[in-house]
Amino acid sequence: TPNMRLKTILITLSWFANETVYLGLSYYGPSLGNDQYFSFFLSAAVELPSYVCCWYLMDTFGRRWPLSLSMILGGAACVITVSIPEDAINETLVIYLISKALLSASFLIIYPFAGELYPTQVRGIGIGASSYIGGLGLIVIPFVTYLGRDNLKLPLVIMGIISMIGGLTSLRLPETLHERLPQTLEEGENFGKDWSVKRCFSCYSTQKLVSKQDSYENLHVLSCKINSDSKSSNQYPITIDRSEGASIKRLVRQMSVMDTQRNIDGTMQLTHWI
Repeated sequence: TPNMRLKTILITLSWFANETVYLGLSYYGPSLGNDQYFSFFLSAAVELPSYVCCWYLMDTFGRRWPLSLSMILGGAACVITVSIPEDAINETLVIYLISKALLSASFLIIYPFAGELYPTQVRGIGIGASSYIGGLGLIVIPFVTYLGRDNLKLPLVIMGIISMIGGLTSLRLPETLHERLPQTLEEGENFGKDWSVKRCFSCYSTQKLVSKQDSYENLHVLSCKINSDSKSSNQYPITIDRSEGASIKRLVRQMSVMDTQRNIDGTMQLTHWI
């Protein structure tokens, strides 16, 4: 379907750019600075604070803008190295570490963001396909980093342009924070179909995706109580408190019974009652 196809292409392109540049920067760390071991250690150490900050930002301002800004700013930091003199080794290393921290943050967002965009029916296939296509960039990036033998800053410029392109395309994706996960293909097609430039500038959408099917995810915002007065009925009506901020006061305990029977020919039949 058109909307689902567009979202798949955009998230896959963003995944390709993110994974390619992230691994390329990881490879390129020892080439900068005066000590290759210390430079590689710093390139790994800067990921820890970026993960902590990104964890807070993505749950506060949404997934789309932190992903896009981290990729755009990280790519811009790579391109800025062109204006730095050749003998400014420490300055180039600092700019590289800033870019690596930003790309690490975006790499943390891309996995949950993709999982929230794909509907449940095809979530496994969608994430698998996007990650596979994104991994194709890992074949190309060693050749890009090898260009640094002739020009130390050329690989950073190439990776910076790729990162900025991936960050710009991710702005077209719908925001998923505080949104109910799409369950069916129909819900996946409708989710984000009403995208507009005005909505793009908001951190996260307050519109909720209403599902026509029952789901355990409803327990996240609903407080359910079993009506014990309906013993005469074959069903157990559930009274739902839809007040905002409601939480689960008690756990609903269910009993399951399995009946095992055999036909005349010896075939076993299983009837599962809940």
